[in-house]
Amino acid sequence: MRWIVTGGAGFIGSHFVRTAIAERWAKEIVVLDALTYAGNLGNLQPVQDNPALDFRRCDIADPEAVRQALGKGGDAVFHFAAESHVDRSIVSAADFVRTNVVGTQVLLDAARAAGVGRFVHVSTDEVYGSLELGTAERFSESTPICPTSPYAASKAAADLMVLAAVRTHKLDAVVTRCSNNYGPYQFPEKFIPLFITNALERRSLPLYGDGKNVRDWIHVDHHVRGLKLAFERGKAGEAYNLGGECERENRDIAIAIVRALGVGEDTIKPVTDRLAHDRRYAIDCDKARHELGFEPGRAIEEQLPAVVAWYKSNTDWWQRIKGGEYRKYYEKTYGGRWVEVG
Repeated sequence: MRWIVTGGAGFIGSHFVRTAIAERWAKEIVVLDALTYAGNLGNLQPVQDNPALDFRRCDIADPEAVRQALGKGGDAVFHFAAESHVDRSIVSAADFVRTNVVGTQVLLDAARAAGVGRFVHVSTDEVYGSLELGTAERFSESTPICPTSPYAASKAAADLMVLAAVRTHKLDAVVTRCSNNYGPYQFPEKFIPLFITNALERRSLPLYGDGKNVRDWIHVDHHVRGLKLAFERGKAGEAYNLGGECERENRDIAIAIVRALGVGEDTIKPVTDRLAHDRRYAIDCDKARHELGFEPGRAIEEQLPAVVAWYKSNTDWWQRIKGGEYRKYYEKTYGGRWVEVG
């Protein structure tokens, strides 16, 4: 099979690509990534010489570039590419609209024109908004969309564009909505890698507000395996929640990190809360469990030590990012040679 993976140099996308190549899910994997601040070809270094990988630097909001990349068609598009950091969207939403909404529509048009077999749109539980603390309520696929941040609003719009393409053009597409991911290679502005790397550098850990905001955590490996199930078994026009069924307060995660690294809890420093900070996310995975055979995986407490160990063993990777050196990335030329640019 020939798969097109957008955002394949990012955290979740690169994990999907590395796993797909290692387990031979497809014969050819075409990775499209604009290599913006969160795109890092170092994430693909373990598979960069594998003949199954075809990397192309591509802005998904550029119709001509996308048309050329999808020209041969394919069995699937796995659409990971997105601006995804809530804080950045609060400062300025324009890039989020361009990439997440316009970029998704450009891909949908190109996928239809190229006759792509299936379109898997990777979204987020943040499109549902916020739940109250201390309740048993969870997000299901029938929960009304009610985004809080500009990031979540842009992803909600993209979800609706995908579902509209199914109804209008009969495109074979499914939408997946995941909870908070964690694991190796996650960009260190995100909560868990930021706290791990700050602790390793003996810096403070900036915890928003009272730290009681609740998130549902899923290891990135369980998420990407759920995406493969959605490709294989999902029904066109349906959305599937892929969560970890692992609700934890942010402060509890911060404490688990400092204990794993042997630093004091006094390094956790409360900071001014984020604007309109969603209080609680919780995912109901019953639909994905019954229709796809999806399972959320183990609790974060069981997997966090291995994640912490990875960041301890890969200081060069995250130090280059924090220092900005990763922007001197490697780009694959058409001749198959990786050359330093930027």
